[in-house]
Amino acid sequence: MDTPTSESGHWKKRAALFLVSQNISLFGSSVTGFTIIWHITLATSSGVWIMLSTLCALLPQVLSSFLGGVWADRYNRKYLIVLSDSFIALATFGLAVAFLLDFRQLELLLAVSAVRSVGGGIQTPAVAAVYPQLVPQEHLTRVQGINQTLNSVMMLAAPAAGGLILSWTGIVAAFFVDVLTAAAAVLVMMNIPIKKTERQKASGPMWDNWKEGARYAFRHPQLRRLLICCLFSFFLITPAAVLSPLMVERTFGGGIWRLTANEVVWTVGSLFGGAFVSLKGEFKNKARTIALCLIAFGILFGLLGAAWNFTFFLAVMGAAGFFMPAMSTAQTVYIQEISEPEMLGRVFSILQIMSAGAVPAAILLFGPLADAVSVEVILQVSGLLLALVGARYGGR
Repeated sequence: MDTPTSESGHWKKRAALFLVSQNISLFGSSVTGFTIIWHITLATSSGVWIMLSTLCALLPQVLSSFLGGVWADRYNRKYLIVLSDSFIALATFGLAVAFLLDFRQLELLLAVSAVRSVGGGIQTPAVAAVYPQLVPQEHLTRVQGINQTLNSVMMLAAPAAGGLILSWTGIVAAFFVDVLTAAAAVLVMMNIPIKKTERQKASGPMWDNWKEGARYAFRHPQLRRLLICCLFSFFLITPAAVLSPLMVERTFGGGIWRLTANEVVWTVGSLFGGAFVSLKGEFKNKARTIALCLIAFGILFGLLGAAWNFTFFLAVMGAAGFFMPAMSTAQTVYIQEISEPEMLGRVFSILQIMSAGAVPAAILLFGPLADAVSVEVILQVSGLLLALVGARYGGR
């Protein structure tokens, strides 16, 4: 594999363009994602409908990630990213046209969410695996920190933009924002030179390729331990990630501004967390960092369930957001450092499958449960269990 070095000259420019491309795409996708879930939440106020929306947005990634991981190790990662982004934009454009023609059934939103999810399952392993082709290893943590900061800026702007668009012009305009930002991201991406990596281990039947990657990941002691921890943590983070809008609507009152504030304060916390990671530059013990972040999440999610007013709820949500960039960066760079380069796509596809599979499995439990018991109780119990998972991972 041709790995960039600090002396190679232009890696910073390539990395900067890549970050711009991915964050432009993230902004448009997030605007559409927020407006879809808010539209469904305000139209139904139902845990079951939120469950269905979440399943359609995530479950197809489980299936497509099998292909995405193998393709990321077999084919040009740059073109995989471009094609999947274009596929998602085309699906969103079709949804916009349908709504303009007054086909506005909620089932149509679910169907297109599923199609967009397929594209995400192809794109995500390629994006995660391509960083070592762009960035020297000693700068991966800092670049990931910068990316997390940019993600937070985009995620701060996206719910605000989504709320304004949904209130002033309606959901169709949000769909066109996604289409336009995807087109811009593809144009930027096409102008980034990315060095090729070795593909010898990704030849032959695709299913055999994926099984080879799975054997590699679960026979690797550090990867196996991390992936098992991620499986449990993804499951237990789901209530706070998915049901918080429902808690806001039920406990503190409806209104787009409250749903927007819920997303914005998390993102403000993530913005500060990403800036912290960028300035710190490196985590000496990445496994310990992941464990501490999970414990912090568990405590804070439990406090969300005990929130007595909306101001306190927002303060706790913002504090929780601070820890996400550190955990995500430590997790991603740890995998990039301990995995063989030609296996990265498949390792990240396994992580994607776990996250995309654990969340729907969790929402199948927590969605209907939220119509039987309070979201507050669910947050308190899941927060306690999440803190225990972090303590177990850090204590080994």
